[in-house]
This record gives sequence, C-alpha cells and structure tokens, in this order.
Amino acid sequence: MENRAPREPGAAEVLPQHKFDYRALEAYLTQHLPGFEAQPEATLTVAQYRSGQSNPTFYLQKGFQQYVLRKKPPGPLLPKAHKIDREYKVQKALFSIGFPVPKPLLYCSNASVIGTEFYVMEHVQGRIFHDFTIPEVSPAERSAMYVAMVETLAQLHLMNIHSLQLERYGTGAGYCKRQVSTWTKQYQAAAHRDIPAMNQLSDWLMKNLPDNDNEEHLIHGDFKLNNIVFHPTQSRVIAVLDWELSTIGHPLSDLAHLSLFYFWPRAIPMISQGCYFQEVKGIPSMEELISVYCRCRGITPVLPNWNFFLALSFFKMAGILQGVYSRYLLGNNVAENSFQFANAVQPLAETGLQLSKRTWRTAPPHIDTPQALFAQSRRGQEVLAQVQHFMKQHILPAEKEVIEFYVQNKNSEDKWKKPLVIDKLKEMAKAEGLWNLFLPAISGLNQVDYALIAEETGKCFFAPDVFNCQAPDTGNMEVLHLYGNEQQKQQWLEPLLQGSIASCFCMTGAGNPKCKIAVVLGRTKDTSASRHKQHSMILVPISTPGVEVIRPLSVFGYMDHLHGGHFEIHFNQVRVPATNLILGEGRGFEIAQGRLGPGRIHHCMRVVGLVERALQIMCTRAAQRVAFKKKLYSHEVVAHWIAESRIAIEEIRLLTLRAAHKIDTLGSAGAKKEIAMIKVAAPRAACKIIDRAIQVCGGAGVSQDYPLAYMYALTRSLRLADGPDEVHLSAIATLELRDQARSLTAKV
Repeated sequence: MENRAPREPGAAEVLPQHKFDYRALEAYLTQHLPGFEAQPEATLTVAQYRSGQSNPTFYLQKGFQQYVLRKKPPGPLLPKAHKIDREYKVQKALFSIGFPVPKPLLYCSNASVIGTEFYVMEHVQGRIFHDFTIPEVSPAERSAMYVAMVETLAQLHLMNIHSLQLERYGTGAGYCKRQVSTWTKQYQAAAHRDIPAMNQLSDWLMKNLPDNDNEEHLIHGDFKLNNIVFHPTQSRVIAVLDWELSTIGHPLSDLAHLSLFYFWPRAIPMISQGCYFQEVKGIPSMEELISVYCRCRGITPVLPNWNFFLALSFFKMAGILQGVYSRYLLGNNVAENSFQFANAVQPLAETGLQLSKRTWRTAPPHIDTPQALFAQSRRGQEVLAQVQHFMKQHILPAEKEVIEFYVQNKNSEDKWKKPLVIDKLKEMAKAEGLWNLFLPAISGLNQVDYALIAEETGKCFFAPDVFNCQAPDTGNMEVLHLYGNEQQKQQWLEPLLQGSIASCFCMTGAGNPKCKIAVVLGRTKDTSASRHKQHSMILVPISTPGVEVIRPLSVFGYMDHLHGGHFEIHFNQVRVPATNLILGEGRGFEIAQGRLGPGRIHHCMRVVGLVERALQIMCTRAAQRVAFKKKLYSHEVVAHWIAESRIAIEEIRLLTLRAAHKIDTLGSAGAKKEIAMIKVAAPRAACKIIDRAIQVCGGAGVSQDYPLAYMYALTRSLRLADGPDEVHLSAIATLELRDQARSLTAKV
C-alpha cells in the first residue's frame, strides 16, 4: 500500500489532515467494486488532487485500473454542505442518458470504512485547464473550447428532470430566493470579519428577485472551465466534474456563473498570471457565448434580470471563498493558497454591487444592414482567405482529373469510390487546419463566417468533400454533436470527424464504400402523441442484419456517385439496441428542426457559389460567340439575362446571409421565416440563372462539355430536398400572418 503521487496531473501526496485507512479502502473495493481485483498482485496507490476546494478528491491506481474517489472532508461541516450522495445520484442519472460525466461506480454511506462517506467513479483521460485564458492552445481552439463548453451547458438545461427521475432533487420553484437566503446564512456562519458590501449585496438581491423565479431545470451550480474535461486532442467536452452544488433551479444562474470571469477584479490573481480575461485573443465575448447558449436552447438572447444573476454569482463566489478560508482556519482544506481567499471576499462583493446597478444588453447588436450581415469575425476572415487560396492552388486544378475518373469508371464498381487525388487533397486540407469548418464547436466559426466559406466551396462539386464538409455527413455530425450521447459520439462522431468513415441519412449516401452508419427517421406506433412527437431518430449500422440496399436511384439521369448516391433501402425486421435512439423516443422532429437550420444555410450558400460559376460560364460564352454578326452579349436579351442573373445572385446572397446572421444572434427558432425563405428563393433563382447559361451555350450547354446540365439537376432537386417549396411557402405565409397580426395588435 502506497501513499504517493502517480503520474497524474494535479495530483500529489495525500495531505496529513486528509489521510485515511488505505487498507480498509482496498478491502472494501475488493469486495464491492467489480473488476477492482483484476490484478490482485498490483499495489493500490493513492494521491490527492490539489484543485479541490470543498470535497477532497483522490486519484486511485491499481495496476492498469484508474479511479477517482470523492469524500466528505473531516471535521465540523456547514449545514447542508458536502452532500456527496447527491453528487453520486445526479451523475448516475446523467450518465445513464449519455450526458458527459464520469461513470459513477460505487457509493459508500458507511463512514467507518475511511472516516466519511465516499463514492468512486471512473477516471476520465483528457485535458483540464485551470487557467481560464487557456494559453496552451491556439486562438481558434480556445474559441472552439468555449463554444463547446456553453453548448454542453445548454444541453444540460434541456434535460427533462422527470425522465431523469430527479424531480425531487431540488425543492422546486423559488430557487433564486432560496439561493440568496442559503448563501447569506453560509457566509454568516463562516465570516471571520464584517464586510459591509456582502450585507448590502445580500439585501439588494433579496429585494430584486426575478419575477419568473419558478423555472425548474437541472443546474450544475459551479459550471466553469476547470470543472470541464476536454478530449485529449479535440475541442470537445467529454466530462463535467464537481456536481456538489447541483440542484433544480434557474438555468441562468449557471450561465451567469460561467460569465462572471468577464468581470473578475484585477486585484484577485485567480485566473492567470496578470493577463486580463477579455484581452485574450480567441475568447468569445459574453454576448457571443450567450447567443450560442440561447441558440442551442431555442430561447431569445434578450435575458431579463441578467444583472441579478451576475450579482448573485459574485455573492455566491464570495461566500464559497469565505467557506474555503474558514476550513483553512480549521486546518482541513486542500489548497495551499487558501489563506489568500480571505482578501478576495470584499472585492468580489463590491463587483457584484457594481454589476447590480448596470443595464445589460445580452443580445449582440441586431442591425439589418449589409455591413452587419457581412460582418465576419477575424477568425472567419482568416479561414476564408485560406480556403480561397486552397481552392485556387489545389482544388480547381484537380477538377479535370476528378471528372475523368468518373467518366472512365461509370460502368464499373469503382464509380462509387473517390479518386486518389481527393484523398490527397483531404490530407493537405487537414494539415492546414481546413477541416470540419461547418461545426462551430470545432472550427470556432459562426454561421455568417461559414456561409461565405460554403459559397466558395460551392464553386466546385467536390470541394466540400476535401474539407470534410459534405452532405449528408455534415448534418449527421451536427445531430450527433448536439444530441448524441457520449457512447454514440465515441463510436460514430469521432470517426466521422476524422473522415475515416462516412454516413447516410436514409436514403442519401448509402453507396459510399466507407458508409458504416445510417441515421433513420422513423414513425413510432404511438399515434396518440402529438404529430410532432410521433417520430424518432435512430442509428442503424449498415451491416445490421435485415438492412438491404436494393438499388441506386438516379436524379435527372445522374447517379451522384461522389456523395454515395440515393438508394432504395429495405429494413426487414431490423433490430438495434434501444441505446441507438438519439435523444429519446418521439424527439425526431425536434432533432430534424435543429439539424436543418444551419444545413439550409450551407446548401443555399453553396448554390450561390455554384451560380457564380454558371454566370461566369455565361459571360465567357457570350463574349466568345458571334450570332448575326454581333457578340452574344451585344444582343439585348443576353445582356438582360446577364444583368438579371447578377441581381438575383446578390439578392439570394443577402437573404441567406441575413438568415445566417439571425441564427447567430437569435438561434434557429428566431430565424424560422428567413430559413424557409432562402430554401425557396435560392434554388428557384439558381435554376433560372443556370437555364439562361444553358441557352447562351446552346447545345453545348446540355452536353458533357459543360457542367451546366449537372448543375441544373443538382439545383432543381434542391427544390424537393428537406421539403418541397410548397411546404416552405405555407410556413412563410403562416409566420408572416402571425407577425402582421402582432403588429396590428400592438398598434391597437
């Protein structure tokens, strides 16, 4: 039995005041923890994490097995504090539905084993950052990490407490009032001197409680960067730690707690070595994080009582640090710098008072001007320039080779494969960081940023594949990223992000030899549910018995080999585990709506890029060919076609960028009408432009000498994909009538 620090970051020898009987622990785990004795000859080593300020946390290693143990601290404790049984309960519930938490393995209520209650969970191998500026990574990755973190928070707040069987985990409505009362009592019990600002802040909070103090969501209570485990190499959250303060309450308290570091007093050296949080390149603004959070939750980014929640977060943090200092005085705290926290309470309380008096605009400025719609982030500008250079230097020169491959193999089985040049281009793009650009949590790009990149890639039919931004994989990856559980992400999302496998959204993409997984939207037998809750989305491996790929279906005579084609597929008594359900039964429509918003932006902007190419072909042909002793462009009808095409391209680009801007600022729910409008307008306009280009080119325009026929087939089919025009027109009319009715009501 050893008390030493293995090679585990942040762990060291167990502090004298926190030592316990390691032999008793080993005996207990041997008897109650399955697999613990896989290597009976191995020695159990115990180390203590220094980052824990409340419940002591220990790293256990026995042979190749790694665990984490959390226990109550010894000595007298504040009432209702350190309830580790609650930590275990909430982690067990969340792990069961795939939310990223360490797997809880065992809970022991018998204090005689090691002196206090404890629980054991799996050790999660990943990256934990204690400096909130994350200096170890690039600005792009830093931005992606913050986006991933706030998306995870939104995912937590979307959880149904009843399906988790946690409806009694908290007291219910009135969370804010209880928080003010609880932390006032906790502070007063631990206070070592009188701090007027704490008393004033407590009084202000109690007098300014939100009117909507009745929201009941599962909240974390201490959601911040150093309680997050990121994937070892990706900007992805794989575990959320430290659930001691979790309860049922108001979700904005978590969001405010995450945001308090934007206002952290410079006098308190807690975040980094003298570098101010908001001055670090790559960290999104508070308004940008709020926008991402609200988009994921489908709520407006205009948050009432934001000053209350920020002030409450500072009051709560001051109370926590006062408690840490109190335990330091009693000699049972982990951190060696705990004595410093006594001096942090007053500036935190004073900052909370200052924030309580401010008026906040939590939504980013929403100005409907071309300048606002084209306002790319600095990161977006840099990536777009890289993509444009890569397209010009590598992709467009390879176009002829790719076309020749498909012509030569049109009658062989190789037609479903991709030419080697595309694989080479993929490796080059990945090496330059031009990979998975469509996913904000990885790329750090917003919808406007990626919309302009999608336009660029739309100029070449295989360019999206080179950047791993091709349909249907992008939509499927978005679904798994936003709604998949941890097991689904590990098994399917990770290889899709790497580009090592492909997927299909039945029926599109099944012909790709790399296609391993199908996302299937099926209708359940329960017709008593509302029509929006009768569909479910489920993951079905292509190799599952009963999945029969019957035949490819052509689109205007084209087989669409590059993207794996469109297939007739039969599902004959197919059985997959219930864990393959995404998000849960009856949630298919909800997932589809979340998936289609950004996806339609991508489609429509690629269409803009495609018709830019068609207009270029039209103009080139009109300048080369002569009819009736005049260049074609000298004929008024052709000149008008060119002019009308340019006008139409600018119109659909502006409309699509407006929709992208609305998704960035208001979320997909706030951009419903604009998303439906572009889905109708862009393919319609594109079909007209391509038709004009074909007319200018004559017979050559419908031959293989020009890409116009394929462009037309692709664009015309978009008027059916994701719902026909007529469905979107009906939706637009409904939304317009609703908006007009509201306007009339407001005037009255």
